[in-house]
Amino acid sequence: MAEGSSNGRRRFSDKWGKHELDVLAVLSSAFPQWLTSRQIAQRVKAYADSYGELADQAAKAAFAKQFQRDRAKLAAMGIAIESRQPEYSSKSEGQDFASYRLQLGDEPRIRMRFQQEDLPVLAAANYLAQSIALSSASQRLESREAAKVSRTAPRVPQMPVPGLGLDSIAPGLGTQTIPDTLVKVIDSRRFAATVDVDGEHINVAYTDSDDLAMFVLEHPGSSIISPQEAVDAFSRRLHAATRFGSADRPEEAFKAHEDLSTPADHHSDVEDAKGKSKGRKALSASFQTGSEVDRRLRLMLFLSAHIGEEFPMADLAERFIGHAETEDELRKSVAVIRKDIGTLTTVSDDGEMAGSQFFDIDWSLLEAEGIISATNSLGLERLAGISPQYLSLLTASVSYLAHSPLLPAQSRRQARSLCSRLREHTEPGETPWLSLTGYELEPPSFQAVDSAIHSKSLLHIEYTDGAGRTREKTVAPAKIFVDEGVYYAAIWNGMAAKKAGGGNHSDWQVLRLARIGRAEIIESDAPVEIPDVPVSQLRQWSLDNGTESSFVTDKPGLPFIDLLPDARVEPCGTGELVHLTVSSDSWFVAFCIAHARHIVAVSPGTLRSMIMARAQRELSLENKAASRAFNPQAAGMLVP
Repeated sequence: MAEGSSNGRRRFSDKWGKHELDVLAVLSSAFPQWLTSRQIAQRVKAYADSYGELADQAAKAAFAKQFQRDRAKLAAMGIAIESRQPEYSSKSEGQDFASYRLQLGDEPRIRMRFQQEDLPVLAAANYLAQSIALSSASQRLESREAAKVSRTAPRVPQMPVPGLGLDSIAPGLGTQTIPDTLVKVIDSRRFAATVDVDGEHINVAYTDSDDLAMFVLEHPGSSIISPQEAVDAFSRRLHAATRFGSADRPEEAFKAHEDLSTPADHHSDVEDAKGKSKGRKALSASFQTGSEVDRRLRLMLFLSAHIGEEFPMADLAERFIGHAETEDELRKSVAVIRKDIGTLTTVSDDGEMAGSQFFDIDWSLLEAEGIISATNSLGLERLAGISPQYLSLLTASVSYLAHSPLLPAQSRRQARSLCSRLREHTEPGETPWLSLTGYELEPPSFQAVDSAIHSKSLLHIEYTDGAGRTREKTVAPAKIFVDEGVYYAAIWNGMAAKKAGGGNHSDWQVLRLARIGRAEIIESDAPVEIPDVPVSQLRQWSLDNGTESSFVTDKPGLPFIDLLPDARVEPCGTGELVHLTVSSDSWFVAFCIAHARHIVAVSPGTLRSMIMARAQRELSLENKAASRAFNPQAAGMLVP
């Protein structure tokens, strides 16, 4: 297509639908040289056809708009183009002299081989890693907009931009289907925070501030490190929880609540206002094929990473388009790949502009045997592989999926195998930890509890109760189960009584593994014989022996109430009175503190006292941490 015009305006022309690839080839072949806007416009055929020599302001403006669009497209695929403004350029002629080059980083990319059975887990982990990175990026943007880019404002630690280089060494990754349930869980957690859990810094993806508060409270000893907005939001909840009134006297509670107004919360308050929060957009659909240009870019990087190697066309078709069910589908897929190869080896009219050849292809081998062998990649092999920073985040994602209940058992085993191989390419201590709220990792006590179950031994444990106090006891763990993404242990306390059949529900306790700190196996003279009771029956016993409780909200129709099973709701003042049976005191304590911005009163008094004690304990820990931050000597740090 030639340059067109409409009402005096220039119209962009793209003959092959591959101008992003042309831009990439031009910058790659010139690296590390910087190219000006004019040089890029002259060398990329699609630009040159439309904008020529950028002789007038209209051409400059049209080029700038299209080039920034193509640049953003490549950045979204993980290929960044950096820019600089030379000192000699004037503001009026900035577009002529702004210069660009590929942003490759200081460290070489890592290449490794993946097995076909790795791809489903690798695709899921890549989706999770991209989600964490994009969550942090959009959160930084919102924080800067709110703070007007204050130089003193704290920043979320920089997360790596997802790289397309992974596709170049794991062909077929883009054709994998990610389970819809996993996509739903990941996409609903739009924000990220750094949380200290038992001395380890974990990147936690969460839905809103209530969700993050629940995570922290259900992991005793943890604290939020950053961003500061999340730290402040958690602190406000703790203060609000120390002022709960009695649900038996709601009028007094409402009056006290009105007298103690709190500042607006971050993110979650905005969500309540009909979704005004920007958050981050969901990633692509669970089937990851992408557009035609995306596929060609993946193919181009793959061939660049394997210069001189031979690949049958049918193999490339399955890797980059997907498995064909019939011979006819396979022929169509091969034809698409053949067209892509033709596009990537197109020679322009003058033989100088981009597109003049991404590769040299052994055409005789292709025609005779249907095998592709490419050379002359214009330096694109620099982009093939994974950056060390992104590999660390990817390894953390695989590790999380290997030890969380988000994947079935077979996939978790494959994730463990893949994780061990990825760790061979990362330095000790470089892999970050990450977690999703509501779907926890196997807690540190998991192995000890699991070993005691299999060896039929007793276990001496230290655990944290709902008020945050540490307690000790000797128990006989019977089984580990997962309920709504959380690990629990069914514990039998009937060793002393040794009741026949063990059918008495008072002999049993369900304890969350995350609340168990130290766990020590006690060898016994004879194996501990524990009655076999179904998990469903244990749950029912817990509910039957639960505590009747209630709380009062400051407004009606709050969404978190809809998530409570068997809750009974009635109007109360300007809000609602919610009745429910609590089978876990520790869960109810965490729940009320996490939603303290909308809860004004709680009953009975025993649970309210536990809530206030836990909130005051967390506040005292916050104050100690703040004191250490302002007094390095008290924290055992050297002061120059």
